[in-house]
Amino acid sequence: MGLTSETTVYVMAAVAVVCVALLVWVWPRLASPGVRHVLGRLTAIGVTQVTIIAALACWLNSGYQFFGSWGELFGDVDTAPVGVTQAADHNGSIGGVSVKGALVQPAGDEQLNRVSGLPTGNPAVNGKVESVKVIGRRTGVVDPAFVYLPPQYFQKAYARQRFPVVVALSGYPGSIFNLAQYLRVSQTAGQLQKSGQMQPTIMVMIRPTIAPPRDTECVNVPGGPQTETFLAKDLPQALKSVYRIGHDASAWGVMGYSSGGTCALQLTMRNPHVYTTAAALSPDYRIKDDPTTGNLFGSGLGRVNRVNGHDLMWRLKHLPAPQVSVLVADSKHGERGYPQTLAFIRAVKAPMRVASILPESGSHNFPTWVREMPAALKWMNQQLTFPQDVVPRHLPKKAKGNSTVRAEGTEQKSTAAPRR
Repeated sequence: MGLTSETTVYVMAAVAVVCVALLVWVWPRLASPGVRHVLGRLTAIGVTQVTIIAALACWLNSGYQFFGSWGELFGDVDTAPVGVTQAADHNGSIGGVSVKGALVQPAGDEQLNRVSGLPTGNPAVNGKVESVKVIGRRTGVVDPAFVYLPPQYFQKAYARQRFPVVVALSGYPGSIFNLAQYLRVSQTAGQLQKSGQMQPTIMVMIRPTIAPPRDTECVNVPGGPQTETFLAKDLPQALKSVYRIGHDASAWGVMGYSSGGTCALQLTMRNPHVYTTAAALSPDYRIKDDPTTGNLFGSGLGRVNRVNGHDLMWRLKHLPAPQVSVLVADSKHGERGYPQTLAFIRAVKAPMRVASILPESGSHNFPTWVREMPAALKWMNQQLTFPQDVVPRHLPKKAKGNSTVRAEGTEQKSTAAPRR
């Protein structure tokens, strides 16, 4: 009975109901004066409250995936990689092969089985979503992920070709389940690719929360979790070692919603040699300490530099602009970050390029982000190259200096600094 399973939620709810019923039944027996009866009443109330809180906690964790397993809840996390790589079978398709020391391991399908609309049947026709865990060679982090592989990945005609990749990051508190079930990352990408609106692309869904329940954003915390190193170095290295993914940064993009969108911008602007494209839905443009993050930047003389380094407006004003393309999305009415988004767009200068999705209305929630997803993915498709190991085919479309991105049912404007 997994920590995030519906069975666990139902069992805990049933236990809470039983405890409430028992409390009502035994209360008259404990109503007499005396120390023993007072202690009995306190114990009965305490046990009942604990079971109710535990049931609510299980229900919230099932939806938001603060902890993915009992082991993770109690701090028992795997660190020894003995995992899976990819190899062609006799039909030329790709299958999982267990290899000791691999940086990507197979993971349980419990969360994946709860996601609706995933591809089934022949992967060479419909594609496939794998449930894995990624091992950070430098950081020692073990993070769960879903990986969507397009149908072409399994077809003989593409057997020697590498594919572009988009890393999708959840917000906080968030999970890969939220990315798959509520943001519909793989489902949307699959539909766009099937209709020819997006080139075959590998989608990697992963959470930036590598030290739950702490929100480490995308920061290398002094003396603490090294989130940026994991996402900018460990994750690409692990994926490249297992999947046929482009090795050049022009094939790598990252996107996210809320704090995941903040992270996408941070990773791209701070690591343009790793990610050249970012799509940020409802992001912030500055990372700062709060009760969920704790002290992200340490103390001493280096703190100011670390704080400024994660302030994107400060970077645009004081540092050379990186040669990357970014898309930002914010609603004019319903989200508080709209003025900051406009300021960010105005601050971008060449060779960096920016596009935007600016709906008239929309709240900070999944319905808004789902509405923006197709436009964001189609825009990313125009930025990423489709690497080839053999004869180039399907040459990628290059985005112009000025671009317009439209989400269905909305009006958006975009601006871009021209190339030098």
